[in-house]
Amino acid sequence: MKNISIVASFIGVLFLASCNSNDDNMDMNLNVDYPAAYIVNGEDASVTVVRLSNNEVAGTIPLMGTGSDMIMWPHHISSHQNHLAIGVPGMDLSAGHSGLNTSGMNGKLLVIDAMNGSIIKNINLPLMNHNSIYSPNGNEIWVPQMDEMNSKVLVYDANTNALLNTINVGMMAAELTFSSDGTKAYVANGDDDSITVINTTTKAIITTIAVGDNPVGAWTGSNGKMYVDNEDGQTISVIDVATNSVDETITLGFMPGIASYNGPKNELWVSDPMAGKVHYWTWDAGMSMWMHGNSFNTGAGAHAIAFTTDGNTAYITNQTANTVSVVNTTNHSVIKTINVGRKPNGIVIKM
Repeated sequence: MKNISIVASFIGVLFLASCNSNDDNMDMNLNVDYPAAYIVNGEDASVTVVRLSNNEVAGTIPLMGTGSDMIMWPHHISSHQNHLAIGVPGMDLSAGHSGLNTSGMNGKLLVIDAMNGSIIKNINLPLMNHNSIYSPNGNEIWVPQMDEMNSKVLVYDANTNALLNTINVGMMAAELTFSSDGTKAYVANGDDDSITVINTTTKAIITTIAVGDNPVGAWTGSNGKMYVDNEDGQTISVIDVATNSVDETITLGFMPGIASYNGPKNELWVSDPMAGKVHYWTWDAGMSMWMHGNSFNTGAGAHAIAFTTDGNTAYITNQTANTVSVVNTTNHSVIKTINVGRKPNGIVIKM
């Protein structure tokens, strides 16, 4: 068991804090009808919108609010059509997940309009959540709940906000992700050193896979793999979606921020927050394993990585530098640095 103390109280009734647009939290000049990157700034409780055509900041969506609507430390973000779902754990996770004291922490499920930034829903959760993510078909929003002994996954109807399912998983559930074919959900159980695999249709647990020390997320590869970043183990566990087994364990030598697979380039990128850089691996078909290629500097606290659809450009959030690095993936060079809000972490690209 990790050195994490949690005595979190369960709120028996979920409270829907806001279901309507909040003009106080909306940039009235924002009209995102163009390809954009959305960057979640944890310390500022805001979202920076970057126009992809020129890599310039097009606007900022403030989220903070007041009273029961207050948003503190939003973290990771997902998208479906013109909606964005944001996980709000309520605490700073930029230094990693070991040794956290999350006693009494409650999370939020936040949904905003991707076009104008208005808040659509702001739901208080019983426990803190690492992320909130749309199901592959967009009909549901899945939310992990972090607890030392009784972590759960809450599945909501994306339209009515009704709680559809509660699924018990491992200890200290962090990120929840889906396989590229949409058939399975993956929950990283930090204190169990395991990944819970769930059937997205039946909501039944398929299996539990042992991985490295303190997994934070199983990141989706378009090649039928999931890439688990094990923070304390300083490794990546490569899971085969078809067989539910670990194919390979990649030794890093540093605490990973996030692992991200670039399908068109067939490269695996892993951020190195302490060194402010990103490492990449290339696939060696002859040896059937990932081979370390090189690394390049981005900025202090390098964290989330998002690729454009063609795989030619990457965007990396640098949490300590308060910037986003735009990277040419062909030559692995930073072509632009964009100033954003404080402690940027989650990022999603909408084309």
